Amino acid sequence: MNILGISAFYHDSAACLVQDGTIAAAAQEERFTRKKHDHSFPKNAVAYCLREKGLTPGDLDFVAFYDKPFVKFERILETYLAYAPRGLQSFIKSMPLWVKQKLWIKELIANDVGYKGKILFPEHHESHAASAFFPSPFQEAAFLTIDGVGEWTTASFGIGKDNQIDLLAEIKFPHSLGLLYTAFTYYTGFKVNSGEYKVMGLAPYGEPKYVDLILDKLMDLKGDGSFKMNMAYFDYCAGLTMTNEKFHKLFGGPPRQPEAKLTQREMDLARSVQDVTEEVMLRMARHIHKETGQKYLCLAGGVALNCVGNGRILREGPFEDIWIQPAAGDAGGALGAALLVWHAYLDKPRQADNHNDSQQGSYLGPAFSDQEIEAYLHEQGYPYTKLTNAEVPEKIADLIATENVIGWFQGRMEFGPRALGSRSIIGDARSPKMQETMNLKIKFRESFRPFAPSVIEEEVSNYFELDRKSPYMLLVAPVKKELCREMSVEEQTYFGLQKLNLVRSTIPAITHVDYSARVQTVSKETNPLYHAMISKFHEKYGCAVIINTSFNVRGEPIVCTPQDAYLCFMRTNMDYLIMGNYLLEKKEQMPLGKDIDWLKEFELD
Repeated sequence: MNILGISAFYHDSAACLVQDGTIAAAAQEERFTRKKHDHSFPKNAVAYCLREKGLTPGDLDFVAFYDKPFVKFERILETYLAYAPRGLQSFIKSMPLWVKQKLWIKELIANDVGYKGKILFPEHHESHAASAFFPSPFQEAAFLTIDGVGEWTTASFGIGKDNQIDLLAEIKFPHSLGLLYTAFTYYTGFKVNSGEYKVMGLAPYGEPKYVDLILDKLMDLKGDGSFKMNMAYFDYCAGLTMTNEKFHKLFGGPPRQPEAKLTQREMDLARSVQDVTEEVMLRMARHIHKETGQKYLCLAGGVALNCVGNGRILREGPFEDIWIQPAAGDAGGALGAALLVWHAYLDKPRQADNHNDSQQGSYLGPAFSDQEIEAYLHEQGYPYTKLTNAEVPEKIADLIATENVIGWFQGRMEFGPRALGSRSIIGDARSPKMQETMNLKIKFRESFRPFAPSVIEEEVSNYFELDRKSPYMLLVAPVKKELCREMSVEEQTYFGLQKLNLVRSTIPAITHVDYSARVQTVSKETNPLYHAMISKFHEKYGCAVIINTSFNVRGEPIVCTPQDAYLCFMRTNMDYLIMGNYLLEKKEQMPLGKDIDWLKEFELD
């Protein structure tokens, strides 16, 4: 039984193939088109999913699209009518795409996929809930979905049991925690639907000066986590921007211009909206526990990528354990829609052991064999050294220990926004200068951005205040106190970006300014090579933690193919690239031609 799930037309379009209940393949369209957050119909991702299992469109039994386009269109029309005549410009801008494309999903699937069979349309948050519960380790659990907006719903909760999900309550548009966070993303000068994680990273540099103002003026937050937003301050219902002049006046001025210098005001705004978001998430979690009596909680939707909030739910919330869908945003809707057809629509049984999920480490994308990599390198004439399987872990561990920055390209590409040790840039977490080096010379991005650690699963509790695995880099936890350095009296007076380059622990490159880290635990079962390499680093150099950041530069999607990896390697100051068993050293490579003015290729967000 072959079921294809598709998400498209908002952001992060994706496709997923579920074969006899197993997730066989999944990928975002952006990885193939090289257009970050590509929202177009995912014909390349669909083609990959079919190719991965040697299928043709005729082999598909069902296709599931992740939401109901006509209901979403109804919401958009009703919203414009409610605010008319304001919003005419926005209306005129958005309608042609709906009329020409977004309403004709069946025709698109017939034309672009070549499939003429049954197509199912679950609701948007139903797809999120399915993506949260069905791959989770739990046979029974509560679920919480939070995002910007689906058709009408912006947050929902319910119970998943065996092969069914039961939605119990929801919050509806325009009241949206995701859109509140996005409004502050816009206001602090970052790109909507792309820069939210920058706001989260910036928050620890600020003070929560505006929390009371947000809760007093912008939203009426109840004890159970439900809320209503004061739409007098927002423009997203009818306008072309997220906020309006009343919002700007409330917070003391116009939005920061993109690329303008960050000030303490932006840091305080980021901290304030982050604190409010965490408070809403915690109240929701406590209410859901009270209402459902469940021991476990599953999360999905774009707000579930807020790993600081997730960490607080785990540490401070009432649930014994939580599980977050690694592709929590719209991309994961494709996976949820496909699993929903298998389990709920076809009533196929589901077994979970309360320990292991069925997401397979989220290594669900394309892989490239050594033969394919070698053929590419030979064809291009690029010099390399071939290592044996046994040599790779120790050689890379030695290179990390001498403060080299390495592109790591191995196995199947990750599904979701995080690099998890397949398409990663790696370095020495012990190096005080590595964060700045990698931000400015490798990633070409803002200096304040933190890096995540990869730690072998068996050692996580020796480095972080975390007593369980975190395979998908979706939990933030404090660095162990005994590894941390106490600030001097003078250093304690530093504020804003003055805090940036202070050494805070024995693993300073991954220790954020609030002594936290976004932890990825590495399993011997799901990624044996990455685990072996970090284990060798631990054995030889006494540290089970390395830096892991996504293999891309600012404005570019994570690399997919050997060609993507080589070009990214050459366009940055990376020292080495390991693809399969093939090691490339930068100083042995010929410079790329002058015709590649690569910075102009990317929209700097």
